[in-house]
Amino acid sequence: MLQTPRGGAGTGTAAADRRLMSIGTVLNALRDEFPEVTISKIRFLEAEGLIEPQRTPSGYRKFSPEDVERLAHVLRMQRDHYLPLKVIREHLEALERGERAPLPSLGRQRDGGGPRGQEGAEEPTAARVGRDELLAVAEIDERQLDEWETFGLVTRLPDGGYDAEAVTVASLVVELGRFGIEPRHLRAMKAAADREAGLVDQVVAPLRRHRNPQTRAHAEARTKELAGLTGKLHSALVQTALGVRVP
Repeated sequence: MLQTPRGGAGTGTAAADRRLMSIGTVLNALRDEFPEVTISKIRFLEAEGLIEPQRTPSGYRKFSPEDVERLAHVLRMQRDHYLPLKVIREHLEALERGERAPLPSLGRQRDGGGPRGQEGAEEPTAARVGRDELLAVAEIDERQLDEWETFGLVTRLPDGGYDAEAVTVASLVVELGRFGIEPRHLRAMKAAADREAGLVDQVVAPLRRHRNPQTRAHAEARTKELAGLTGKLHSALVQTALGVRVP
């Protein structure tokens, strides 16, 4: 509980209240580093016990700077280390107990291990996870993963591994399963994603075929930008269709 300083009753509480932020303010503060973060994501991490914002009498969330710092730390562990929430929670709890807690991570590999490109720019770094790693991170068994592959939700690479996005997809499929949404129900979403990808590919294909390496690099940047925009549009359309209102 916050202590009131001797300088005057309620001064400390008022100062603390001024430091608190709404969920919308937190979202804007995180967007520069985490452009894909959403209010639903923040609420989900709260529901999982990874952050505990205060609540106003009317039920609105209020976040302290420490809450925002912790939230950013959680998001970095997901983004950079591909860790499941259970592992992140255990790591944070160990830190709170004052224990040294080395952070496990799934390794990154340079795609092809080649040298820097002709223009001096570093080649893109691709993350790969093995089948056993994906099973462990998603906490699923072989049968489930085979089923997901059948529905096209995850795709095995020629070397037998999976790209980093497979970890994200697997985590989301598991979370949706907790609400009774089975992998077979997600085939329509996969088909919609394929159509969106096809549309983006039409836009950037001429750039990818260009002989200039800088133009080809621009194509990759444009692809990521368009992927982010289509993802945000898809999310907004789903929320609109469901009549979701964010306080």
